[in-house]
Amino acid sequence: MPYRSVFRADLFRGQNIVVTGGGSGIGRCTAHELASLGAHVLLVGRKPERLAQVQAEIVEDGGEASTFACDIREEARVQATVAEMVAARGRIHALVNNAGGQFPAPLALINQKGFETVVRTNLVGGFLFARECFTQSMRDHGGGIVNIVADFWNGMPGMGHSGAARAGMVNLTQTAALEWAPAGVRVNAVAPGWVASSGLDTYEGPVKSMIPKLREAVPLKRLATEAEISAAIVFLLSEAAAFITGETLKVDGGAPLASQLWPTPDHDRSTPFEGFHRAHAPKILGG
Repeated sequence: MPYRSVFRADLFRGQNIVVTGGGSGIGRCTAHELASLGAHVLLVGRKPERLAQVQAEIVEDGGEASTFACDIREEARVQATVAEMVAARGRIHALVNNAGGQFPAPLALINQKGFETVVRTNLVGGFLFARECFTQSMRDHGGGIVNIVADFWNGMPGMGHSGAARAGMVNLTQTAALEWAPAGVRVNAVAPGWVASSGLDTYEGPVKSMIPKLREAVPLKRLATEAEISAAIVFLLSEAAAFITGETLKVDGGAPLASQLWPTPDHDRSTPFEGFHRAHAPKILGG
Protein backbone atom coordinates (compact mmCIF):
# COMPACT_ATOMS: atom_id res chain seq x y z
CA MET A 1 0.00 0.00 0.00
CA PRO A 2 1.50 3.39 -0.99
CA TYR A 3 1.61 6.59 1.04
CA ARG A 4 -1.87 8.13 1.02
CA SER A 5 -1.03 11.80 0.52
CA VAL A 6 -3.75 14.39 -0.07
CA PHE A 7 -1.46 16.13 -2.57
CA ARG A 8 -1.08 15.34 -6.27
CA ALA A 9 1.42 12.63 -7.11
CA ASP A 10 3.79 14.77 -9.22
CA LEU A 11 3.87 17.80 -6.92
CA PHE A 12 7.65 17.70 -6.39
CA ARG A 13 8.69 15.81 -9.52
CA GLY A 14 12.35 16.52 -10.32
CA GLN A 15 13.05 18.30 -7.04
CA ASN A 16 15.79 17.56 -4.51
CA ILE A 17 14.53 18.00 -0.95
CA VAL A 18 16.67 17.68 2.18
CA VAL A 19 15.16 16.20 5.34
CA THR A 20 17.32 16.36 8.44
CA GLY A 21 16.51 13.88 11.19
CA GLY A 22 15.19 11.67 8.40
CA GLY A 23 15.89 8.36 10.12
CA SER A 24 12.86 8.23 12.40
CA GLY A 25 9.61 9.86 13.52
CA ILE A 26 8.33 12.94 11.73
CA GLY A 27 11.42 13.09 9.50
CA ARG A 28 10.94 9.52 8.27
CA CYS A 29 7.26 10.11 7.58
CA THR A 30 7.89 13.40 5.76
CA ALA A 31 10.62 11.81 3.66
CA HIS A 32 8.20 9.09 2.59
CA GLU A 33 5.49 11.58 1.63
CA LEU A 34 7.88 13.81 -0.32
CA ALA A 35 9.26 10.79 -2.18
CA SER A 36 5.72 9.61 -2.97
CA LEU A 37 5.14 13.04 -4.56
CA GLY A 38 8.12 12.69 -6.88
CA ALA A 39 10.96 14.28 -4.93
CA HIS A 40 14.43 12.84 -4.58
CA VAL A 41 14.85 12.96 -0.81
CA LEU A 42 18.26 13.63 0.72
CA LEU A 43 18.13 12.00 4.15
CA VAL A 44 20.36 13.48 6.86
CA GLY A 45 21.05 12.07 10.32
CA ARG A 46 23.74 10.93 12.72
CA LYS A 47 23.03 7.21 12.41
CA PRO A 48 23.78 5.79 8.94
CA GLU A 49 21.95 2.53 9.66
CA ARG A 50 18.67 4.34 10.32
CA LEU A 51 19.05 6.42 7.18
CA ALA A 52 19.79 3.30 5.15
CA GLN A 53 16.62 1.65 6.45
CA VAL A 54 14.44 4.60 5.48
CA GLN A 55 16.15 4.80 2.09
CA ALA A 56 15.41 1.11 1.52
CA GLU A 57 11.75 1.64 2.46
CA ILE A 58 11.43 4.55 0.04
CA VAL A 59 13.07 2.65 -2.81
CA GLU A 60 10.88 -0.39 -2.11
CA ASP A 61 7.85 1.92 -2.43
CA GLY A 62 9.09 3.20 -5.80
CA GLY A 63 10.67 6.47 -4.66
CA GLU A 64 14.16 7.93 -4.70
CA ALA A 65 16.42 8.80 -1.77
CA SER A 66 20.07 9.18 -0.87
CA THR A 67 21.71 9.32 2.55
CA PHE A 68 24.19 11.67 4.20
CA ALA A 69 25.49 10.99 7.70
CA CYS A 70 26.07 14.29 9.48
CA ASP A 71 26.01 15.83 12.95
CA ILE A 72 24.20 19.09 12.28
CA ARG A 73 25.91 20.70 15.29
CA GLU A 74 29.32 20.60 13.58
CA GLU A 75 29.76 23.57 11.23
CA ALA A 76 32.53 22.11 9.07
CA ARG A 77 30.63 18.86 8.66
CA VAL A 78 27.44 20.66 7.66
CA GLN A 79 29.34 22.71 5.08
CA ALA A 80 30.93 19.58 3.64
CA THR A 81 27.65 17.65 3.61
CA VAL A 82 25.75 20.34 1.73
CA ALA A 83 28.63 20.64 -0.74
CA GLU A 84 28.45 16.87 -1.26
CA MET A 85 24.71 17.12 -1.89
CA VAL A 86 25.13 19.88 -4.46
CA ALA A 87 27.91 17.99 -6.21
CA ALA A 88 25.82 14.82 -6.35
CA ARG A 89 22.37 16.23 -7.13
CA GLY A 90 22.75 19.83 -8.27
CA ARG A 91 20.19 22.33 -7.04
CA ILE A 92 18.63 21.93 -3.58
CA HIS A 93 14.99 22.89 -4.00
CA ALA A 94 13.87 22.65 -0.36
CA LEU A 95 14.99 21.90 3.18
CA VAL A 96 12.98 20.37 6.01
CA ASN A 97 14.93 21.33 9.14
CA ASN A 98 13.57 18.55 11.33
CA ALA A 99 16.53 17.20 13.33
CA GLY A 100 16.32 17.90 17.04
CA GLY A 101 16.22 16.40 20.48
CA GLN A 102 15.97 17.13 24.18
CA PHE A 103 15.73 15.50 27.58
CA PRO A 104 13.17 16.19 30.32
CA ALA A 105 14.38 18.14 33.35
CA PRO A 106 13.31 21.17 35.38
CA LEU A 107 15.40 24.28 34.84
CA ALA A 108 17.01 24.06 38.27
CA LEU A 109 18.54 20.69 37.37
CA ILE A 110 19.87 21.53 33.90
CA ASN A 111 23.58 22.28 33.83
CA GLN A 112 25.30 24.50 31.30
CA LYS A 113 26.51 21.61 29.15
CA GLY A 114 23.03 20.09 28.94
CA PHE A 115 21.43 23.43 28.12
CA GLU A 116 23.97 24.27 25.45
CA THR A 117 23.76 20.79 23.90
CA VAL A 118 20.00 21.10 23.38
CA VAL A 119 20.32 24.63 22.01
CA ARG A 120 23.04 23.50 19.60
CA THR A 121 20.84 20.66 18.39
CA ASN A 122 17.53 22.52 18.11
CA LEU A 123 18.69 25.98 17.09
CA VAL A 124 22.34 26.20 16.05
CA GLY A 125 22.21 23.06 13.91
CA GLY A 126 19.08 24.23 12.13
CA PHE A 127 20.68 27.60 11.47
CA LEU A 128 23.82 25.98 10.05
CA PHE A 129 21.91 23.73 7.67
CA ALA A 130 19.64 26.54 6.49
CA ARG A 131 22.57 28.89 5.98
CA GLU A 132 24.53 26.36 3.95
CA CYS A 133 21.56 25.36 1.79
CA PHE A 134 21.03 29.06 1.12
CA THR A 135 24.63 30.06 0.40
CA GLN A 136 25.50 26.94 -1.61
CA SER A 137 22.30 26.67 -3.68
CA MET A 138 19.15 28.63 -2.84
CA ARG A 139 20.73 32.07 -3.09
CA ASP A 140 21.12 31.46 -6.82
CA HIS A 141 18.06 29.32 -7.51
CA GLY A 142 15.40 30.11 -4.86
CA GLY A 143 13.80 27.47 -2.68
CA GLY A 144 11.73 26.67 0.37
CA ILE A 145 12.65 25.98 3.99
CA VAL A 146 10.44 24.59 6.73
CA ASN A 147 11.82 24.59 10.27
CA ILE A 148 10.27 22.19 12.78
CA VAL A 149 9.77 23.77 16.20
CA ALA A 150 7.40 22.82 19.04
CA ASP A 151 4.34 23.80 21.04
CA PHE A 152 6.07 26.22 23.46
CA TRP A 153 3.49 29.02 23.47
CA ASN A 154 2.68 28.74 27.19
CA GLY A 155 6.25 28.08 28.21
CA MET A 156 7.74 24.60 28.17
CA PRO A 157 8.05 23.49 31.81
CA GLY A 158 10.21 20.41 32.16
CA MET A 159 11.98 21.19 28.88
CA GLY A 160 12.95 24.83 29.20
CA HIS A 161 16.15 24.36 27.19
CA SER A 162 14.17 23.05 24.23
CA GLY A 163 11.53 25.76 24.56
CA ALA A 164 14.18 28.46 24.48
CA ALA A 165 15.79 26.94 21.40
CA ARG A 166 12.49 26.49 19.57
CA ALA A 167 11.44 30.06 20.32
CA GLY A 168 14.77 31.17 18.90
CA MET A 169 14.09 29.14 15.75
CA VAL A 170 10.73 30.86 15.25
CA ASN A 171 12.46 34.25 15.40
CA LEU A 172 15.22 32.97 13.10
CA THR A 173 12.51 31.83 10.67
CA GLN A 174 11.11 35.36 10.54
CA THR A 175 14.54 36.94 10.04
CA ALA A 176 15.54 34.50 7.30
CA ALA A 177 12.20 35.01 5.56
CA LEU A 178 12.94 38.73 5.32
CA GLU A 179 16.63 38.54 4.45
CA TRP A 180 16.27 35.76 1.88
CA ALA A 181 13.08 36.91 0.15
CA PRO A 182 15.03 38.74 -2.61
CA ALA A 183 16.55 35.38 -3.57
CA GLY A 184 13.11 33.80 -3.96
CA VAL A 185 13.46 31.75 -0.78
CA ARG A 186 10.47 31.27 1.49
CA VAL A 187 11.09 30.28 5.12
CA ASN A 188 8.35 29.01 7.41
CA ALA A 189 7.99 26.78 10.46
CA VAL A 190 5.69 24.03 11.66
CA ALA A 191 5.01 23.70 15.39
CA PRO A 192 3.79 20.18 16.24
CA GLY A 193 1.99 19.50 19.47
CA TRP A 194 2.14 16.04 20.98
CA VAL A 195 2.68 13.48 18.22
CA ALA A 196 2.21 9.71 18.40
CA SER A 197 5.67 8.95 17.03
CA SER A 198 8.59 6.72 18.00
CA GLY A 199 10.17 9.55 19.97
CA LEU A 200 7.68 9.00 22.81
CA ASP A 201 9.32 5.66 23.57
CA THR A 202 12.62 7.35 24.42
CA TYR A 203 11.33 8.94 27.62
CA GLU A 204 11.59 7.35 31.06
CA GLY A 205 10.53 8.12 34.61
CA PRO A 206 7.71 10.56 35.39
CA VAL A 207 7.48 11.74 31.77
CA LYS A 208 6.82 8.20 30.58
CA SER A 209 3.91 7.82 32.97
CA MET A 210 2.48 11.15 31.82
CA ILE A 211 2.43 10.32 28.08
CA PRO A 212 -0.82 8.27 28.07
CA LYS A 213 -2.54 11.22 29.77
CA LEU A 214 -1.46 13.87 27.26
CA ARG A 215 -4.66 13.59 25.22
CA GLU A 216 -6.61 14.89 28.20
CA ALA A 217 -4.98 18.31 27.77
CA VAL A 218 -5.87 18.55 24.06
CA PRO A 219 -9.31 19.90 23.01
CA LEU A 220 -9.42 17.34 20.17
CA LYS A 221 -8.69 14.63 22.78
CA ARG A 222 -5.97 12.80 20.89
CA LEU A 223 -2.37 13.08 19.76
CA ALA A 224 -1.36 14.00 16.22
CA THR A 225 -0.31 11.40 13.70
CA GLU A 226 3.03 11.82 11.94
CA ALA A 227 1.14 12.18 8.65
CA GLU A 228 -0.72 15.24 9.97
CA ILE A 229 2.58 16.99 10.66
CA SER A 230 4.01 15.92 7.31
CA ALA A 231 0.96 17.27 5.47
CA ALA A 232 1.53 20.72 6.99
CA ILE A 233 5.19 20.63 5.94
CA VAL A 234 4.32 19.56 2.40
CA PHE A 235 1.73 22.34 2.11
CA LEU A 236 4.25 25.00 3.12
CA LEU A 237 6.75 23.68 0.56
CA SER A 238 4.13 23.53 -2.18
CA GLU A 239 3.15 26.14 -4.75
CA ALA A 240 -0.12 26.64 -2.86
CA ALA A 241 1.91 28.44 -0.18
CA ALA A 242 3.81 30.62 -2.63
CA PHE A 243 2.72 33.81 -0.82
CA ILE A 244 3.39 32.53 2.70
CA THR A 245 6.71 33.24 4.39
CA GLY A 246 7.89 33.98 7.91
CA GLU A 247 4.94 32.14 9.44
CA THR A 248 4.66 29.33 12.00
CA LEU A 249 1.85 26.85 11.42
CA LYS A 250 0.65 25.22 14.66
CA VAL A 251 -0.46 21.58 14.37
CA ASP A 252 -1.38 20.89 17.99
CA GLY A 253 -5.07 20.02 18.29
CA GLY A 254 -5.69 23.33 20.05
CA ALA A 255 -3.60 22.38 23.09
CA PRO A 256 -2.46 25.97 23.88
CA LEU A 257 -6.13 26.98 24.07
CA ALA A 258 -7.00 24.48 26.79
CA SER A 259 -8.35 26.18 29.90
CA GLN A 260 -9.41 25.08 33.37
CA LEU A 261 -12.13 27.73 33.13
CA TRP A 262 -13.59 26.05 30.03
CA PRO A 263 -12.75 22.35 30.26
CA THR A 264 -13.32 20.24 27.17
CA PRO A 265 -15.47 17.16 27.82
CA ASP A 266 -13.95 13.86 26.78
CA HIS A 267 -14.98 12.81 23.27
CA ASP A 268 -13.93 10.81 20.23
CA ARG A 269 -15.18 13.13 17.48
CA SER A 270 -11.77 14.01 16.01
CA THR A 271 -10.76 11.57 13.27
CA PRO A 272 -6.99 11.32 12.70
CA PHE A 273 -5.46 11.39 9.23
CA GLU A 274 -3.59 8.11 8.82
CA GLY A 275 -1.77 8.75 5.55
CA PHE A 276 1.53 7.04 6.40
CA HIS A 277 1.32 3.41 5.36
CA ARG A 278 4.48 2.49 7.30
CA ALA A 279 3.61 4.24 10.55
CA HIS A 280 4.37 2.45 13.81
CA ALA A 281 2.43 3.44 16.92
CA PRO A 282 4.78 4.01 19.89
CA LYS A 283 4.85 1.20 22.43
CA ILE A 284 3.86 3.55 25.23
CA LEU A 285 0.54 4.07 23.43
CA GLY A 286 -0.04 0.39 22.74
CA GLY A 287 1.89 0.01 19.49
